Amino acid sequence: MLNELRIQNFKSWADTGGMRLAPITGLFGANSSGKTSILQFLLLLKQTVENTDRSRVLLFGDESDDRTIVKLRSFFDVIHNHQTSSNLEFSISWDAEEFLNQPNIKFHASIGLDNYQDIHHSNLLVKSFKYSFDERGFGMNKVAEKLVRETKSSSQNRYSFQLEGKETQYIQSQAVDEDSMFLPPVRFYGFPGEVVREIKFNLTDQLILLDLPLSLEQFFESVFYLGPLRESPRPSYFWGSESLRDVGSRGENAVPAILASKFFKTGLQGRAVEENVARWLKKMRLIHAFSLQPLGKNRREYEVRIQQYPGSAEVLLTDVGFGVSQLLPVLVLCYYVPEGSILLLEQPEIHLHPSVQADLADVFVEVAKKRNLQIILESHSEHLLRRLQRRIAENKKISADQTALYFCEMKEGVSHLLPLKMDEYGNINNWPKDFFGDEMGDLVALTDAAMKQMQTKGE
Repeated sequence: MLNELRIQNFKSWADTGGMRLAPITGLFGANSSGKTSILQFLLLLKQTVENTDRSRVLLFGDESDDRTIVKLRSFFDVIHNHQTSSNLEFSISWDAEEFLNQPNIKFHASIGLDNYQDIHHSNLLVKSFKYSFDERGFGMNKVAEKLVRETKSSSQNRYSFQLEGKETQYIQSQAVDEDSMFLPPVRFYGFPGEVVREIKFNLTDQLILLDLPLSLEQFFESVFYLGPLRESPRPSYFWGSESLRDVGSRGENAVPAILASKFFKTGLQGRAVEENVARWLKKMRLIHAFSLQPLGKNRREYEVRIQQYPGSAEVLLTDVGFGVSQLLPVLVLCYYVPEGSILLLEQPEIHLHPSVQADLADVFVEVAKKRNLQIILESHSEHLLRRLQRRIAENKKISADQTALYFCEMKEGVSHLLPLKMDEYGNINNWPKDFFGDEMGDLVALTDAAMKQMQTKGE
């Protein structure tokens, strides 16, 4: 699970400040307030980690790059106010109990240009990065240009290594000379092999230098994303008998993922995805029954058949309300990904009726509790939030400390983050003005207009 996040100098964010993240984390606010940018930043790190080019510091992605989920173009496009002299800085912390038996590993990095005055002939560099846990720290810093010149190094992109430990009260830092400076890190987070080989300390710490980057990679492998623009329903779906990691960023693989779950999982687990999808669609009063059927014997094309009401004829997914096909990827993703996964959801409530938006909150509560999923969502739905508040007040399935809710707002071109203070009864004690519009103002204006019209008719 992602425990904490801080982003500095990214798009409209000068500084998010330290964000506590919980099993259910919600980002709310007006359009263009910076909500989506927070999800985009995590996707930027994820696609960089999964990129095969180990020398690439960050993979920003563009429209022609099929390897990327988020298309951010360049450092100039993402750095706050296009101030290329600034560094992009961030801190994340996550649980790594299964991999390193550590409940909270912290990572911090600072990334910038080596020549911000000429960005067209400048390289993106890791200025520094550091892992810390268990009162120890392992990191690398770019050696100052002055010291590099003095040592007459053949490359300015050289780094020193630092090892800190409170228990032994020491800080071991390699002397800055030509023989002890190291090559750049791997991507933005990995120690180059020469550090592990040449730094002389105990074997346990040497293994940690290898395990820490692997833990970060493992963390981002558990992150899955579903965007707001989902594919329209189709009369049939092809599945080539392959396993799938997720449903795709547009939900294009939602139906094949259900089929894959039947083939690659056994017993109750193999039926769980389709059964849970059908259960929630029925509970939300969208359909009566849901099934997948092949178009013919030995065919790889399948139809999604829907029975809308008891006793009614089955119809195709294309013949029912659009909301069903938009909700389907959300439900499949929640039950298809491995337990312990992290879901980044952008407007999961889009195209859904208000009552279904509220029920969606119950889906998230269920999978957070039963499947140990972490849900990080960006939403405009008052109905989803109200249902979360209700469940907290009922004190049955979720508590206030298992949620982290934020309101994003834009002030003079800079995004600001307001943590919403929710008590054990589900009350938000610092509700922002016009959080979901001026509902009370509209009601007062409605009453006033109706009274004036009645007075006019009575004259």
